[in-house]
Amino acid sequence: MTEQLIPTRRAFPADDPIFALNAEAQGRKAQGESILNATVGALLDDSGQLVVLESVMDLWRELGALDVAPYAPIAGDPAFLKALVQRHWPSLGSAGSACATPGGSGAISLSMRNFLEVGQQVLTTAPFWGPYATMAAENGLGLVTVPWPEVDQPLDAAAWAQALHTLLKTQGRVLLLLNDPCHNPSGRSLSPADRQALAGVLREASALGPITLLLDFAYLDYTRDPAFVAAALADYAKLGAEGCVLVGASMSLSKSMTLYGARCGAIAFPWCADPALQAALTQSCRGTWSNCARAPQALLLRLAQDGKAQARLAAEHRHWSDRLASRATALDAALEAEGMAPLHWQGGFFVTVPAEDPEAVGARLRAEGVFTVPLPEGLRVGICGMKATEAPRLAQALRRGLR
Repeated sequence: MTEQLIPTRRAFPADDPIFALNAEAQGRKAQGESILNATVGALLDDSGQLVVLESVMDLWRELGALDVAPYAPIAGDPAFLKALVQRHWPSLGSAGSACATPGGSGAISLSMRNFLEVGQQVLTTAPFWGPYATMAAENGLGLVTVPWPEVDQPLDAAAWAQALHTLLKTQGRVLLLLNDPCHNPSGRSLSPADRQALAGVLREASALGPITLLLDFAYLDYTRDPAFVAAALADYAKLGAEGCVLVGASMSLSKSMTLYGARCGAIAFPWCADPALQAALTQSCRGTWSNCARAPQALLLRLAQDGKAQARLAAEHRHWSDRLASRATALDAALEAEGMAPLHWQGGFFVTVPAEDPEAVGARLRAEGVFTVPLPEGLRVGICGMKATEAPRLAQALRRGLR
């Protein structure tokens, strides 16, 4: 009898905890329970339907056979990469070292594969997007964190400096994943003073070894204040142009274009045209997914050449940003009505309610039909998937759950 073959890699749970929670919520709803499901990670309208941006879908319908069927270049269409970088930094004339990836997650995983060695550690913030840890483990890496600033509190520059110095001493290099602006899952961004302090810490630490700063731009199109986001991008561009830190970006079409299923994005280092870096990124593409879908790349190029489509997309982003802001404002008001602190959302799809025992609190909420995602720092609430009118129920359940 042939011995059963089993994977030699470490085993993970069959279900992602978030998917398991969402499945339980959907199952109980199907049985007739009144469910408030704040685990959802995609933008829904007030009827619970997936939001699809019509300006994007009109461009999708225009794609022809040759925009869809042929292979794209392994590293992605160079024109697509340039256009995607210019959506964030319009004045740049090049994408630098860059390649197309299957969404932002592909870009993040690719950075881990290329800037660290097995056994080393990725640096990010606490709280963070859970799949960072999964991707780190898949690449044989650990993950360490530095604190995300609390509401109305400055960046703890000393803690960030200590983390950078420790990693540079133990492994000789640092990869910092920074989801800013519009941080997932806090819903808040670094202030201008925070960014200035962080830049100073990074400059100082870079004298001890190479630092790569990868900016995760998943949510920046959904913000209370577009001018604030533009200022943040300008600050990061200034740091990138200095060259003391290798600054890059993970850019995705998933949330920005509501093209979750198209699985397209890019990793780009716009201020570095090193052929060795480009070769490494291209080789990693070939060795993992080979190349990415052509259709979303063709769509972005059509968008870049169509001023009316850009204006329509900007209007849709503004509409849904305002809807998210109204949900966040309603939740803050409901929390304050229950004697709890507001969360001060600035952008993105989520907020995080602090809790000392998130698992226990989450279980109490689920008993009431209210579903959130427990994190080490608290409970993640997907305002992207809830209605403003549900805020009082959530706040009341939280007050009881946090007893």
